[in-house]
Amino acid sequence: MVIEPLAVDPSSDESGDAAVTDAAPLLVAEGLEKSYRRGGLPFSRRQPVLVGVDLVLRPGEVVGLVGENGSGKSTLMRILVGELAADAGSVTRSGRLGYCPQQPILYERLTCDEHIELFARAYGMTREAERRSRRELYATLGFEQYSGTRVDRLSGGTVAKLNLTLALLADPEVLLLDEPSAGFDWDTYLKFWELVARRRAAGRSVLIISHFVTDDHRFDRIVELRDGGAVPR
Repeated sequence: MVIEPLAVDPSSDESGDAAVTDAAPLLVAEGLEKSYRRGGLPFSRRQPVLVGVDLVLRPGEVVGLVGENGSGKSTLMRILVGELAADAGSVTRSGRLGYCPQQPILYERLTCDEHIELFARAYGMTREAERRSRRELYATLGFEQYSGTRVDRLSGGTVAKLNLTLALLADPEVLLLDEPSAGFDWDTYLKFWELVARRRAAGRSVLIISHFVTDDHRFDRIVELRDGGAVPR
């Protein structure tokens, strides 16, 4: 699989609706294929999961990705983010990418603040940008009181907030979220959608995986993985 950067037209203005419509895609996946070997030797066989999946994410849109268990949603997400190699196809993307995996990849003995500092360094953020983003996300998601608490002492809901915070920290152009609201209470769920709405307004692109979509009106479009392919719903 080939992962390439996309060229972005510097003259595009993400603040206008027409510019968003005409702007170059922030992520394009073409012909993605992936299969896994099932069963033990000598009777193992390849089980296809993704068969020629195409997906385009444009500036200023929120896309939902749905499908039954085992349909390949998380597999597709891992390929888009570069964590997993596809058997065939290509992914091109523009700008910084934020990823919120379904199972948080965190260090149990580090605090929330220490995680933010670590990820900010990896993103190459300045101290000022880190402090500003940290302050805003703590305030919006409402867990600043746990800033000095180790991960192994956090509730599941607070871990989910930290997981989302790390994905949003560097204000990525493309945000990939795998079941991000699992474990959220109702208030946090509403705040999550406020964050998503802000990203849409700023011309960012958001892809959200869910087993089911209950708030269709919050999405610009919904794509379903079915029989290894991606089809509009």
